[in-house]
Amino acid sequence: MFGYWSNLAMLAVESQQVIALRIMKLATGGAEAQEEAHRMVSEKMVEANQATMSLMLGASPDSVVRGYRRKVRANARRLSR
Repeated sequence: MFGYWSNLAMLAVESQQVIALRIMKLATGGAEAQEEAHRMVSEKMVEANQATMSLMLGASPDSVVRGYRRKVRANARRLSR
């Protein structure tokens, strides 16, 4: 049980990092910012659908949170370059 809450807390922290990086990217404007805005919206829709399907098929909430964390960490790495 502690693992789930720990993963959830880390997701919150890591998400804040990605939000800050995205705000900086969007503030620069231009084509890259426009691509990032599109990516941000479309990936949220895809991830929400995947999470819903996973839960409907019996996945644990913790596995869904771990999946979100993988995606958030990948975004943090991509945006940090």
